[in-house]
Amino acid sequence: MSTPPQQPQSSPQQQPSSAPQQSSPPPQQPDQPPAAPPQPQPTAYPYPSPQSPPPQNPYAQPTVVNQAAAPPQQANPYAVQPGYGYPPPAAPPATGGNAAGRAVLWAVVGAVVASAGWAAGLFLTGGFGSSADLRGYRAPANLCSSADYSSFKDEYPVDDSSPTKNVMKDPALDQSYCSLSLKKTSSSYGDAYLSLEVDLHKKTDPAPEFTATWKNYGDSHSDYDVTPVQGIGDEAYLVTQDTSNGSTTSGARYATLAVRDGWMTYSMSYSAYFSSYDSDTDPPTLDDVTGWLKTDTKSTLEQLKD
Repeated sequence: MSTPPQQPQSSPQQQPSSAPQQSSPPPQQPDQPPAAPPQPQPTAYPYPSPQSPPPQNPYAQPTVVNQAAAPPQQANPYAVQPGYGYPPPAAPPATGGNAAGRAVLWAVVGAVVASAGWAAGLFLTGGFGSSADLRGYRAPANLCSSADYSSFKDEYPVDDSSPTKNVMKDPALDQSYCSLSLKKTSSSYGDAYLSLEVDLHKKTDPAPEFTATWKNYGDSHSDYDVTPVQGIGDEAYLVTQDTSNGSTTSGARYATLAVRDGWMTYSMSYSAYFSSYDSDTDPPTLDDVTGWLKTDTKSTLEQLKD
C-alpha cells in the first residue's frame, strides 16, 4: 500500500504569547489529501462479505502494463449480455471484435442463410440435379404393335394371334412389355419366343445398375457369354448361351440384346428350346439370331421416339 504524501511542516505548535489567537483552525489546503481510510479488520471468514466489496485505495497509482504481455480481460459476469431475452448471436471471428470483423461475420452469416434458402427452394420444387434424360422415348400401350421384329419373319412367318402385352405408368417409371411366340409354317406350336421391354426411368439414372447387371451377367449366371456392342445407344451388351451342342432335339439357344440410351433402357430376347417332339429340324444359328436382334433393336428404338 503506497504512503500518502507528507503534509508540509507547519510552524511550532507553541505560539508566542504575543501572537493573536485564531478563532477557528485554518482551512485545509486544497492539495492536502484526506486521511487514509482504515484498513479492514481481520475476519474469521476467508472471503469478503458479498454485500460489501473490499475498499479500494484512492491513492493507488495506475500501473503501466506491457500491452503485448497483458492477459485478456475477463468478462464482467454481472454485465447485461447483448441480445438479452433472445438467442445469443454468433461468436465473433478470431481476429477480434472490431467493426471490420463484425462486417465479415455478418456477410458470411447472410451468405449461409441465403444458400440454405436456395437449397430449400430447390428441394421443394425438385430442382436438384438435371431432369430425366429420356431422349424423346415413350413407352407405348402396345409394344407388340410398336416394336419392329421383321428380321425374324423370314424364319418364322406365322404371326402370334394373342401376344402378351402390358404397360405401367408411374411418376418414377414408365414400362411397356411384350411377349410373343415365333412359329414356322409347318409347326403347330411355337418354335421360339421373343420378349421385349422398354423402361423410362424418370427419377433416377439407370446407368450404374444397368452396367453392373449386363456387363457382369456372366458372373451371376453360369455358361453365358457377354459381348459389348458398339453403335447402339450409350451402351449395349449382347448376352448369349447355346446348350444344344449342335443338336435339334435337346438343349436351348438364348440371346438378349440390352441397350441403355440416356435414362431409357430396352431389351430384346430370343429363346428356343429343343426336344424330340419339335417339328423344327433346322433352327437358326446364334449368329443369325444376334444379327436380327441388332437390326430390329435399332429400328424399334427409332420408332419409340416421339
